[in-house]
Amino acid sequence: MSEIINHLVHQQSSHCETGVVANMLSSKGFPMSEPMAFGLASALTFAYLPFVKLSGLPLIAYRMPPKTIIKTVAKKLNIKLKTQKFSNPQKGMQALDEALAAGHIVGLQTSVYWLPYFPEDMRFHFNAHNLTVYGKNDQDDYLISDPVFEEVVTCSAESLQRARFAKGALAPKGLMYILGDMPDQVDWAPLIYSSIKKTAKMMNGLPIPGVPFFGVKGIYYLAKQINALDKKPKKYARLYLAHIVRMQEEIGTGGAGFRFIFASFLDEASQLISDPELFELAQFATEIGDQWRNFAIQAVLFCKDRKSVSLSDISTVLIKCADMEKQLQSKLLSLKALA
Repeated sequence: MSEIINHLVHQQSSHCETGVVANMLSSKGFPMSEPMAFGLASALTFAYLPFVKLSGLPLIAYRMPPKTIIKTVAKKLNIKLKTQKFSNPQKGMQALDEALAAGHIVGLQTSVYWLPYFPEDMRFHFNAHNLTVYGKNDQDDYLISDPVFEEVVTCSAESLQRARFAKGALAPKGLMYILGDMPDQVDWAPLIYSSIKKTAKMMNGLPIPGVPFFGVKGIYYLAKQINALDKKPKKYARLYLAHIVRMQEEIGTGGAGFRFIFASFLDEASQLISDPELFELAQFATEIGDQWRNFAIQAVLFCKDRKSVSLSDISTVLIKCADMEKQLQSKLLSLKALA
């Protein structure tokens, strides 16, 4: 769905940060899709972080860290990005009001937990949710374009302030950002190929000996961790796998979803710069997304005891995800335009 309200373009998206970037650019007269924003930012990755805990379990990420997408896309398109953080909540809300009065659409980092328009069962303490504010109504509520919702929504000043200044991991600290003037024209081919090259280089993980937590290396490492769960109580194994699935499929789009978005980027790019090889790679990236979904299904079946699925079976499916991502990396690096 795409809805235009004054100069706001609201498009429902799969992921908050890519959706905000696409909506903010489109609202300023520079049409941008969510997949193109994701691809230009080279946001596809994998990280298994045992030293960062969520409810006592390791953080698993399938994209680059929060704020990377908005910063990278602005830099690639040579757009000025003004960002501000605040130690004082009142000053943060005052700055937001001043920016709205000046006619700006404002991006915010917030906590999902304090946003009342989210259904209660979807609220949890996640402090890196992005949205845009485009005005206030007669009741002094803020008008919000939250890209994960089909329609625009409203939020009271009190709730928005709490969401902007929530404490904990990835605390937003009132972060707000505004985009400057759009470029007159863009040479898409070098931007697209350089973004693909950067993505491909990151897919193998960090070139640091003894650090197996990132990229394809991280996926293989997680597969070994799953195999080792047979030495743990089955209750813990189920909790661990359920955590992985939640990180993959529910929090911030997740593993399979980001692979599908990247596939859409390759598809769109192939048409934009007339490169049929990118279309073929888009098909393969879609197959990788399907394989991640298959991994999630097998993990859920184990958790629910619905079918005879072993930890070894689940690990094998994940190893295939890693094998396929390694193949994709090789194919991306061999693109002729990247030579």
